[in-house]
Amino acid sequence: RYIAKLRTFVKHEAEKKKSKWKTMGPAKVAVPSPNDFLQKHSKEPKLAPRKKEQDGKKLPALSVPQRTYRPVIRIKKNFINRNALAVIKGVPKKPRHFCVDSRQGDKYLLEPSGLVPKYIKKKDYGVTPKYVTQRNEEIKREEEEYEASVMEELKKRAMKQLSDEEKTSILQGLKKNWEETNREFLCLPVQTDTRYKKMHKAELEMKLKQLEHDIEALEKHKWVYIANE
Repeated sequence: RYIAKLRTFVKHEAEKKKSKWKTMGPAKVAVPSPNDFLQKHSKEPKLAPRKKEQDGKKLPALSVPQRTYRPVIRIKKNFINRNALAVIKGVPKKPRHFCVDSRQGDKYLLEPSGLVPKYIKKKDYGVTPKYVTQRNEEIKREEEEYEASVMEELKKRAMKQLSDEEKTSILQGLKKNWEETNREFLCLPVQTDTRYKKMHKAELEMKLKQLEHDIEALEKHKWVYIANE
């Protein structure tokens, strides 16, 4: 039959990878002694023993008392007399007001019920809050500043009032212009057959109407104002 050439090499490699007691463990295991049992606090770390003297020097005394120190307490109090003095000097308690709302005697405290008019008895009841008065003052001051600025602007743009002398002189000038214009209008020819004559006549009529309107306005009103440009 056929025998492979590398058979011995394969066996050697397979035996090399195997190890003893890999699954079943060692053949014999030492049994622990019954005296070597686990004791309590045996695994906790242990501190080194305290040295009382180091190099012949004593340790400094502690400023705090020792743990075993028990102070002697000698207190003599007369609680009976103390309680009697407290009762004599104490202020008597005020009776609490209750409100009974049923015939079975169901009652509750009157003060937190809302039936006592506590709010209207406050010192600041009905007084305007400070922030409201402060806000009103600020609004009033802003309005005054705005009115002052508006008045100043109006003064700059104020209309000038004509005096009686100026009014009389203007009226005289208007009437003089009206007389001259009227004289020129009366001197026009009766027949206006050309375009220039028609235009000139219409212009004089319009000028007379405007002058009459201005004269009437000045005579009708007592005070006349002129806007500053």
